[in-house]
Amino acid sequence: MNIAVIYGGRSGEHEVSLISAAAVASGISKEHKVILIGITKAGKWYLQPESEYERICKDTKAVLTITEDESKAVSIIPAGGKNAFVAGGKPLDIDVVFPALHGTYGEDGTIQGLFEMADIPYVGCTPLASAITMDKEKTKMIWQSVGLPVVPYVCVKRSVVLDSIVYDSVIEETEKELGYPMFVKPCCAGSSNGASKANDRKELHFAIMEAFAWDDKVLIEKSLNNAREIECSVTGNSVTFPADSDVEEVTAYIPGEIIPNHDFYDFDAKYNDPDGANLIIPAELSENDLEKIRKTACAAYKVLDATGLSRVDFFIDRDSKAVYLNEINTLPGFTPISMFPKMCDAAGLKFADLVELLIKEAVARYEAHSKLTTSRI
Repeated sequence: MNIAVIYGGRSGEHEVSLISAAAVASGISKEHKVILIGITKAGKWYLQPESEYERICKDTKAVLTITEDESKAVSIIPAGGKNAFVAGGKPLDIDVVFPALHGTYGEDGTIQGLFEMADIPYVGCTPLASAITMDKEKTKMIWQSVGLPVVPYVCVKRSVVLDSIVYDSVIEETEKELGYPMFVKPCCAGSSNGASKANDRKELHFAIMEAFAWDDKVLIEKSLNNAREIECSVTGNSVTFPADSDVEEVTAYIPGEIIPNHDFYDFDAKYNDPDGANLIIPAELSENDLEKIRKTACAAYKVLDATGLSRVDFFIDRDSKAVYLNEINTLPGFTPISMFPKMCDAAGLKFADLVELLIKEAVARYEAHSKLTTSRI
């Protein structure tokens, strides 16, 4: 198959995408042809030279770059299918897309909708599931509706900040409801961009303003007492998978634990500091607790109609031992130190096999979806 790996993007996680995409592209079986498409921070798409793919295959530590050659600018034809992507006036002949994108315009349903309009298979969640899971408030509301446990939270919209009287009232109520310390984060941003911890009202004001620089809604969460951070990888098609399909079966892998060496698992700990956190797989939990995490991860994945892949994140209160869902990442990091592929590997699913599984699932889901009726005529 001809597989397009799309990376970069108009996102605060642009640089992370360059690393993830390099690992994904070099991990694709050489039986397939890889086509690289880079999206600049300005949102322009460019077909990359074959030499770029050859370069990252030779160097496992290489990071993808984006060459902005206007003669290779990419455009998309609605309903074009295999020939939907065009560069330099020529169709690229693509069978499936692997979007190695994170955050805004990559994980929020926008590009997934574009793939749907182009009529081409792609790895990952549908536009609806992508959009819902990108919004941390909406995700928590859905989980709560089916009885899944979430950390107590308050959501503040920008309109609240624009009215000082309303804002002061919301802050007072939040302090009473959650107490300090609190975690503040944008509702629709990833990789801990705009996230910070507030220990008092002054820090809370600063944290809220920082989060509003990234989004129009801000989530304020209760800080659990020295909580343990547990993660679980999930793959599969939660909507239409046949009972006998190994490719589309919803599967949760071996949960891992993150022990940050920073105040919390922030952007630097995730991507810049090689000693920012210790990663323990499997998490040091009993077999019963590990199974509880896996079952809850599958339930959280299924109720959101997730497909393809996701990393489901948890907190465990060290005092009460209570388990809480934190968030879900529908296009989690594929960097060499990322938890998602490491947890799959610990369960016996090697990186190359994981990539192949995701590609096959994307094609199977596309084929099933294409059988639906779209016209009365």
